[in-house]
Parts: sequence; structure tokens; C-alpha cells
Amino acid sequence: MFLGLDHNPFPDRDPALFGTIVFAQGEPHRLRRYFIWEEAEAGHLETVTEIRSEMDSAQVEAMKAWETLAARLMREPR
Repeated sequence: MFLGLDHNPFPDRDPALFGTIVFAQGEPHRLRRYFIWEEAEAGHLETVTEIRSEMDSAQVEAMKAWETLAARLMREPR
């Protein structure tokens, strides 16, 4: 995101104008700030890739859990 204001706490350094925030259950859990657009794009892509990887992993686990449950339900009398 474009912050619009310098969020670098060190006045003698380059301005931190971009950022990526990850929220979980409505609370911010990771904040990364960047100085230039290209750095922000790369950092955002890294964060998105990391989250997608975790989501893909959870879906595989969820599918295995569903297959186990479905198999058990098919064996039970109706």
C-alpha cells in the first residue's frame, strides 16, 4: 500500500512510503515497510506467496480430513 506519509522513525534516513500489513482475526500481525516501489512490489509478492503456500497446505490437509470423514460416513448405517 502507498502510505502517503513518511513512516520511517529515523528522520535522517530515506522515507518509508510503502507497506504490506497482514491481518489475522482483525489484528495486524506483520508489517513491512519499504522505501521504493520495486522493493514494495517484491516484498508484497513474497508475503502473498508465503500466505498462499500456507493456504494450499491447509487445503490438502482439509481434503484428507474430508476423505477420511466421508469414508467413515459411507460405512455407517443410515
